[in-house]
Amino acid sequence: MKFGKRLKQQMQETLPEWRDKFLSYKELKKLVRFVSSSSSSSGSLEFGKAEAEFVYLLNNEIDKFNAFFMEKEEDFIIRHKELQQRIQRVMETWGPNGTQPSETEYKKEMAKIRKDIVNFHGEMVLLINYSNINYTGLAKILKKYDKRTGGLLRSPFIQKILQQPFFTTDLISKLVKECESIIEAVFLAAAAEEERKSITERWEMSVVGEGIFRNTVAALMTMQEIRSGSSTYSCFSLPPLNLPDSELIQSVQLNSPIPIP
Repeated sequence: MKFGKRLKQQMQETLPEWRDKFLSYKELKKLVRFVSSSSSSSGSLEFGKAEAEFVYLLNNEIDKFNAFFMEKEEDFIIRHKELQQRIQRVMETWGPNGTQPSETEYKKEMAKIRKDIVNFHGEMVLLINYSNINYTGLAKILKKYDKRTGGLLRSPFIQKILQQPFFTTDLISKLVKECESIIEAVFLAAAAEEERKSITERWEMSVVGEGIFRNTVAALMTMQEIRSGSSTYSCFSLPPLNLPDSELIQSVQLNSPIPIP
């Protein structure tokens, strides 16, 4: 599948409020064609203007990614803390050693928290995918630009992108891992060994009728598909994902760098 179609599909499968935050790939491709025609027709002045417009749009796209990513990252840090506090309050109030022990209330409140944790986990995986696919799109459009115009934008621009907030997903990956640790410690540990289901099955059951589970799996599959698109690896490839070894993530094998063929 060509990248433009993959990006369009990913935008359709992500959360609706995220769709206008992705790379304007189609517009950038049009600009590449325009710059290419300018370089071969009207001389250096028009080419310079066309290239400046292309660079301006690239910088705007990077600013858009950074603003959205940092906003979500801050939100996730707050939500992670709030979930931990909610679990503590429920255990201290309705848990076996709580101030008002109640198995009914405890299970009811924990079921609500479990659903929120599942959705929270899914959104964080979607944000990692958001970073990956937008970086991949930028690298591809820069490769097209250099190839069609004879320019040398790709290497310096990639070096700039590698320093951007939206590219750095270490904190989100850490929160994903901590989120899964909570699921295992608080929810799975409470079940009898013979009655335990896999993490994946429990997540899917917890979000029946919700879009977040399907969106998350679609994002994971997209990352796998991008990785399998080429056997080559270069300095423009993404590093391996630093995601935890959960059953869901292992099921789509996110082990190799994302190649930019």
